[in-house]
Amino acid sequence: MADTSKKKAKIKISGMNCASCAVNIEKSLRKLEGVDEAQVNLNVEEADVEYDSSKLQLQDLENAVTKTGYSVVNEKVTLKVGGMTCAMCVKAIEDVLGKLDGISQVNVNLASEKAYVTYNPKLTSIQEMKEAIEELGYQYLGVEGEDTDDLEEKIREKDLKSKRNRFIVGFAFSIPLFILMYANIMLPFPMPYFMLIVTIIPFIYVSYPIFTAAIRALRNGLLDMDVMYSLGIGVAYISSLLGTFQIVLTPEFMFYDTALMLAAFLMLGRYLEARAKGNTSTAIKKLIGMQPKTATVVRNNQELEIRIEEVEKGDLVVVKPGEKIPADGIVEKGESYVDESAITGEPLPVYKDKDKTVVGGTINQNGILNFRATKIGKDTVLAQIIKLVEVAQGSKPPVQRVADRAVSYFIPTILTIALVSFLIWYFILASTLLFALTVLISILVVACPCALGLATPTAVTVGIGRGAELGILVKNGEALEISEKISTVLFDKTGTLTKGKPEVTDIISLKTGDDNLLKIAASVEKNSEHPLAQATVNKAEAKKIELIKTRKFTSFGGKGVKAVLDNQGNNNEIIIGNRKLFEENSLTITSEIEEELLRLENEGKTAIIIGSSPEILGIIAVADTLKETTKKAIQELKDMKLGVAMITGDNSRTAHAIAGQIGIENVISEVLPQDKAFEVKKLQDEGETVAFVGDGINDAPALAQADVGIAIGSGTDIAIESGDIVLIKDDLVDSVAGVQLSRKVMGRIKLNIFWAFAYNAVLIPVAAGILYPTFGITFQPEYAGLAMALSSVTVVSLSLLLKGYLPPAKKNLS
Repeated sequence: MADTSKKKAKIKISGMNCASCAVNIEKSLRKLEGVDEAQVNLNVEEADVEYDSSKLQLQDLENAVTKTGYSVVNEKVTLKVGGMTCAMCVKAIEDVLGKLDGISQVNVNLASEKAYVTYNPKLTSIQEMKEAIEELGYQYLGVEGEDTDDLEEKIREKDLKSKRNRFIVGFAFSIPLFILMYANIMLPFPMPYFMLIVTIIPFIYVSYPIFTAAIRALRNGLLDMDVMYSLGIGVAYISSLLGTFQIVLTPEFMFYDTALMLAAFLMLGRYLEARAKGNTSTAIKKLIGMQPKTATVVRNNQELEIRIEEVEKGDLVVVKPGEKIPADGIVEKGESYVDESAITGEPLPVYKDKDKTVVGGTINQNGILNFRATKIGKDTVLAQIIKLVEVAQGSKPPVQRVADRAVSYFIPTILTIALVSFLIWYFILASTLLFALTVLISILVVACPCALGLATPTAVTVGIGRGAELGILVKNGEALEISEKISTVLFDKTGTLTKGKPEVTDIISLKTGDDNLLKIAASVEKNSEHPLAQATVNKAEAKKIELIKTRKFTSFGGKGVKAVLDNQGNNNEIIIGNRKLFEENSLTITSEIEEELLRLENEGKTAIIIGSSPEILGIIAVADTLKETTKKAIQELKDMKLGVAMITGDNSRTAHAIAGQIGIENVISEVLPQDKAFEVKKLQDEGETVAFVGDGINDAPALAQADVGIAIGSGTDIAIESGDIVLIKDDLVDSVAGVQLSRKVMGRIKLNIFWAFAYNAVLIPVAAGILYPTFGITFQPEYAGLAMALSSVTVVSLSLLLKGYLPPAKKNLS
């Protein structure tokens, strides 16, 4: 018989550039226990691995490759799944998909009813995933992004209608019978037979989905909510049948109305839960709905209306008033105001004219715009935001592991409690069989793992969606959880606290005229992309100074630049920068020059020294203005009892002068760009949980090193891939709002989990009869069913309250 645990994997790898790379990966893979053979083909960039699946998984192989310093190339897909009802359904789908060869990661979100799968397309396919889902008995509704919304909506409406009809029928028959039973109304025929005849067809109709789901779960070797509930209502109805025909039991065992009412309560609970769950994803549906279906393009000097999928990069697109912009691009003709609120959260329309950028999904208001498409389809800002939000909604914060572990033990524990309670009451405490059976049924129907399963995903889905509406993109569940533990927020200065557009404020010439000093400095600085250099060049252009050509330009990161002017001798090199650069080049800074430098720095200006060996020619001072919301953002963080620090390449005096204006005491100055991540690490080593706020482009290492990286954008020009939290607007208040939103979502998750645990911890013992000996209180199955129905609805409703949450930092903004 073949050993089914032996498997082969083909892993696509990127980043290899020589034979030693392949050898290193092979060694790393062969070290793993369970790997029989590993061969890496450098030409096709693939690793062929034979391994024992009982000892390790595909994820372990991929981790070994990434730890060696290379990247694994996988594909990601989001599958829509219908028919999930509880946390055990999630576990079943995750388990069955996880067993397929080639699938390295599966996350199923019960709230959004989606499975987020990372897979190797060489080993498995979407078709195989579809078959695995359907074999479990769930509905495969297609891939996210495919045009299956109508089908999905039809199935959802059909499911809601079915649940609604079933609970209406259940209550329509069970409530009158319940009243009849307790009113002691005498009938001209035996009550048991009457109850059987009246309930048999409604009971089959209402409970059919419950029993079929239970049978499906048992067939797949699973214990889920349906199995447990089926046992409860099944025991109730079968006991009634035995009592009616006096087989073992007597006619006093009449649970017909109870069994039907319990089935109706479950249908009611699932109906309300399904309706509420449908509202958790409104934010992502709103984003998807922003994408227009058609576009007007100019081809062969004619305007043509085409489907959005047919728009090509480089097309000239025409957008009329009231129409949605179909792609990202640059305006070539026309002027108008564009409503970008759905993407940026900014309520005021933005003026657009020639050379301004426009973003797909935003609404043109009052003029005609002709723009050249630069990004289309999945590359547009809107498409990237949608993808980011979808992936984030499918992620699991570490706190969910507690709930997942609890759910895996939940049902076996409840079945054990129910059976032990029955045995204790009947055999040890000598109660009646009717009482013991009532206890058994109450325990089986009151216990609810669904609330535990919904506690985290509903809050994550609603919270991340709300963030997207506010222009705050939280990229994963882990960022939510860590944000709650932040102790220090570290801000980059240039472009984050300040506008990043410095201007020349002072020109102090020592050996030549002011204009000539500016001419020399700007001629060298025009080769640099540094904001301070650009300010010098801008000043020269504003004064219409003609610049000189340069050669041998050299940049010294964080210190300055050098170059030789074409109209000077070869040995007359111009040096521009800070004290460090001049010290390294043996150029003496006199006490008079130092005094001038200190004066400028104490005013919060950056002093740039210009020299040519052996003398200093002069000083140019540049200042960068603070953003309007910087002071408010810093104060908000202080009010939250968080430490605030600033990091900059400026010298200590300049840095402290700027920090003093906004109330920051902790200043880390004279830091080279490549050392920012090291400074973050130093704070972490001191026990701080650090959030780093930077521009997402120049601060990538520091953003990655921080516990939470917050990348601040500038309107629709954002770096989606950077940071754990991405802010669409160039507004520091949003960095505070991002932390506040994360804390609110985590607070709601904890409240949900507490409610779910507390509900079960309190009501299961009551259902088991713990209060009966002392207070004579019992928990009737009907009330147990009602409590069960309300538990999940309560959790989902608590999460839905996040839809209206507005972070305090964003309130009362003028």
